[in-house]
Amino acid sequence: MKKQLDLTLYLVLDPLLCGGISGMVNTTKIAVKNGVTAIQLRSEKEMAGKDWYQAALALKEALSDTAIPLFINDHVDIALAVNADGVHIGQSDLPADITRQLIGKDKWLGFSVSNRQQLDTTPWQLVDYIGIGPIFPTTTKKDATAALGTEQLTKLVELKQRPAVAIGGIDENNVTNVIQTGIDGIAVVSAICGQKDIQQATLSLINKIKQAK
Repeated sequence: MKKQLDLTLYLVLDPLLCGGISGMVNTTKIAVKNGVTAIQLRSEKEMAGKDWYQAALALKEALSDTAIPLFINDHVDIALAVNADGVHIGQSDLPADITRQLIGKDKWLGFSVSNRQQLDTTPWQLVDYIGIGPIFPTTTKKDATAALGTEQLTKLVELKQRPAVAIGGIDENNVTNVIQTGIDGIAVVSAICGQKDIQQATLSLINKIKQAK
């Protein structure tokens, strides 16, 4: 099935919050059925490379009959090994030109920015979308920079040259304000991962996104 680049509700999987590989697969299946439009496997330093490969392989299989793409964060080798749909890199990862060279032109490339300076130096010709954040304080990314807030996000959204997804501390209580900045979609971790009712958590977010748009 042909995959689609839809950033409306982008789920970043955290193995610790989700409960390991089986937990991430289960969360993914439920979330996708209820409105999640993209999946990213975020790297966790405590996990061995072979475990990341197994996790990515399991997620690729879980999404095989859907139009939902799988992105691998940071690890180009894992993305290529399982033929993932794309890679997402940050400011301290492999340069975008090298990443693009490795993954080719047929896979999507996402790129993280945290401020105006980084946005201004984004290699727009190489990336398919950007992630902007953190918007609010977050506990799921230990090395996160200072929160931007929605006012700064609005300014960055006006300057972007590719679709963009906002990330960092976004949940059902603030998602409306984030969407109203004009952003294309939101990325969440703990707002879905680790929630007691994955279905309800996903539906609540997707409904508020639709209302705000």
